[in-house]
Amino acid sequence: MLTRLVARGFKNLDVDVRFGPFTCIAGPNGVGKSNVFDAIAFLSALAGRSLLEAALEVRGGAGRIGDVRGIFRRVGASYSDTMSFTAEMIIPKVGEDQLGQSAEASITFLQYELRVRYNDGHPTRPQGGLQVEHESLVHINLSEAKKRLGFETTPAFRDSCVVGRRTTPYISTTTDGAVLLHADSKGGKGGGTPRKVRAQDLPRTMLSTAENAAEHRTATLARREMLSWTQLHLEPSALRAPDDFTAPTSIGHNGAHLPATLYRLAREGLSTPAGDAAVYARVATRLSELVEQIRSISVDVDEKRQLLSIVATDHRGTPHLASSLSDGTLRFLALAVMAEEVHPRAMLCLEEPENGMHPSRIPAMLRLLQQLAVNPTLEVADDDNPLRQVIINTHSPSVVTHVPDDALLVARLVPDTKRSDVARLLPLPGTWRSDLPGTSETVSKGDLLAYLDPIGPRDDDEPAPLLSPHRKVRRVKDRPDLQPLLPFHDAAE
Repeated sequence: MLTRLVARGFKNLDVDVRFGPFTCIAGPNGVGKSNVFDAIAFLSALAGRSLLEAALEVRGGAGRIGDVRGIFRRVGASYSDTMSFTAEMIIPKVGEDQLGQSAEASITFLQYELRVRYNDGHPTRPQGGLQVEHESLVHINLSEAKKRLGFETTPAFRDSCVVGRRTTPYISTTTDGAVLLHADSKGGKGGGTPRKVRAQDLPRTMLSTAENAAEHRTATLARREMLSWTQLHLEPSALRAPDDFTAPTSIGHNGAHLPATLYRLAREGLSTPAGDAAVYARVATRLSELVEQIRSISVDVDEKRQLLSIVATDHRGTPHLASSLSDGTLRFLALAVMAEEVHPRAMLCLEEPENGMHPSRIPAMLRLLQQLAVNPTLEVADDDNPLRQVIINTHSPSVVTHVPDDALLVARLVPDTKRSDVARLLPLPGTWRSDLPGTSETVSKGDLLAYLDPIGPRDDDEPAPLLSPHRKVRRVKDRPDLQPLLPFHDAAE
C-alpha cells in the first residue's frame, strides 16, 4: 500500500501527496492527473526492469526511438537533469520470492528513495541514458505509524499490518556514490558484507536485484509490493474475449482473461461450504447494482472448442454472452470479479472509471471501488479485508460530487520559481490531508465550482452549433421546463 509519494523532476510533477485506501484525483484535461499514474507505473517498472526499459515504457518515454528525455521535466527547450522519488509504503508481512521461497519481513512500514540522473555522455547510447545517483530503503518507526499514515485508522488495523522491528537500512548510498544492499536474513543469520556497486555502474535499481528471500527478505517483499502496483486500462475488446483452457487465470491490466479468472475463483469456492455458486452469486449481486435486469453470472465451459465464456442471465432467463454486454457493464463486471480475489493486487490505478457509465450508475461504481479498498477501521485479513488500495482519476463532475470529501484531491497547475507551471494535488479544507504538517494549500471554492456547477451560467453569446450555423438552436439547458432542475439555477433570471 502506497501511503505517500513525493515526485519531482518527473514530467510536470512537483507533488508530495498522501494516499489513503481510496483516492480520487480530479482535474481538467492536460493538468497532470495521468502523470501521477505514470510516476507510480515508473517506480513499479523499475522494481523489475532496467532503468532504460522502465523509462521507455512510460508514456512520453519515446520507446521506439529510445529518447528518454521525454519523462524529465521540460521548461521551454530545456530539460531537468534529475528526477527524484520518495515512496512510503506498507508491505505484506509474509510472501514469496520468484523461486517460491517464503519470506517474512523484519518490518512492514518502509520508505524508498530514488534519484535518477540523465547522462548525456552515456558510453553506449548516443542519445544519452539514465544512471542512479541515490537509492535507499529504510524502515519507518512503528511509533510514528499513526501520524505518518494520516488517514483515520484503528489500532486493530495498524497492529495487523504495521509490524516488526529494524534499526539498520536495507539499501543505502555512501558519500562516495556506492549503493549497498544489506543482508536481511531470518533471525539476522547469514549476514555479512553487503553487496556494493558504484551507482553510476548500475543498469537497474539495487532494489530490483533483491530476488532471494533467504538473504534479503524485506527488500524482496518491498520489490514484490511495487511490482504489484497495477494500472488498469480495461479495454472492451479484451473484456469480451473468451479464454481457452490454458489461459492465465488472473485478469490482465487490459481486462483480458476475465472468464478464466472467474472460473478459477469459482473452482476455488468449491472448497468452501457455500461452493462455487456463492462466488457467482456475489458477482451477480454486485453487477445488479449497475444493471438491474441481471439475475445471474456464470462461465460457460465449451469442452469441444476448449473455451471459457462469461454468460449473464437477465430476469427473463435470457442468457447474454460477454460479447453482447456494454462497455460499462464489462468494466464493472471486471471490478466485481477482482473483488473476489483472496490475494489481490496491492494497488489498482484506474483512469476515468466512469467511461461507459450512465450518470445515475456512477454512485454504484464508486461504491464498488471503495469496497475493493481495504477498510482502515478493521483488522487486515486476506479473506475478508485484504490490504488493497484503489486510486482513480477523473474530470467528471458526477464522480467528484459523489466521492467522499476526504478521498478527493484536485490537480491544478501552479507557477514555480523557474517561471513554469507544475502540477500539484490539493485536498479539500477540513479533511485529514489539510491537517497534516506542511500542508499550506487547499482547494479553493473557485476550483470546485466547475464540478459543483458543471453546466455553468447561461451564455446568450454562445455560438450556434456547427450543424445549424444560421439559426438559433435551443439547447437542452435552455428549456424553461428543465431550467429549475439545473444546479444553481436562478429562478429570477
